[in-house]
Amino acid sequence: RQYKKGESQGTVVAGGNGYGNRFDQLSYPQYVFVDRDHSVYVSERGNHRVMKWMKGTKEGIIVAGGQGEGNGLTQLSNPQGVVVD
Repeated sequence: RQYKKGESQGTVVAGGNGYGNRFDQLSYPQYVFVDRDHSVYVSERGNHRVMKWMKGTKEGIIVAGGQGEGNGLTQLSNPQGVVVD
């Protein structure tokens, strides 16, 4: 959730639709990174991926992993952090 100053409810900016592997869901999110454009990146252990939500979107996009657990070029294994440069 994103909270603006003085706000008590907040706004969902990533996930928010229960546990799962759809583009609007998360599974065991671990770390969050917010870039200068206010895009939110979340590493997920359950789906072995890193998702990106651009400001104002309802679904994220996979930016790393997402092809099952493993050590292949398109795979991650329980990602524990995320930093975008």
